[in-house]
Amino acid sequence: MEGLVNARIPSDQEHMLGIVSKSKKDAEKFTDAFLKNSLPDMCKTEIDRVMLNKYVVLNYTRKEKVTEKKTKKIKVLSAKQRRQMHVFQLKPEHQKYEFFLPLHELWKQYIRDLCNGLRPESNPQTIQQRLLKADFHGAILTVVRSKCPSYVGTTGILVQEMKHVFKIITAQDKLKVIPKRNSVFAVEIDGFVSHIYGSKFELRSSERSAKKFKVKGTIDL
Repeated sequence: MEGLVNARIPSDQEHMLGIVSKSKKDAEKFTDAFLKNSLPDMCKTEIDRVMLNKYVVLNYTRKEKVTEKKTKKIKVLSAKQRRQMHVFQLKPEHQKYEFFLPLHELWKQYIRDLCNGLRPESNPQTIQQRLLKADFHGAILTVVRSKCPSYVGTTGILVQEMKHVFKIITAQDKLKVIPKRNSVFAVEIDGFVSHIYGSKFELRSSERSAKKFKVKGTIDL
């Protein structure tokens, strides 16, 4: 096989292919010049030694692997750490009723948009279903019934809703923590009054928005 590779091309095929075979001497000169140009860092002795191995790799460079930088995960505070740092506690200097009046105005507009306007001809059941999943931060709540008589009549703007309690700020700049269980709250907007049974509201606001409520009777206090 090697003899066929190194053999001279017949003259009739040279004419057909349009090439001219070089003599052995010219071929060796061309090969030496080509190898010297392709392997400039190697001397003739090293080139001859490599050629004896029957293979040569010319102008080969290994591609460097592009390593993607791993994005660091943002560490979030655990529930225990948030409690220790008092993240959800309202500072005394921020417990001002007037500070939350703009929030109340935003909440009223939010409810109007949610219920497509509150009009006398509006369907109470439809509005009630939408209010069940609404966010009440900024609403003015009034405790109308409770097993604890001292809570009854308490009115204020809801500033924090947790799973089991409402935190409201009164007009006297007092922060009140009212348990949801065994309490009934009234919320009024544009003449429409809705009652919230706290025992049925023992969910976080984010969980309540995704919960499916069944239409069924409510046990009174």
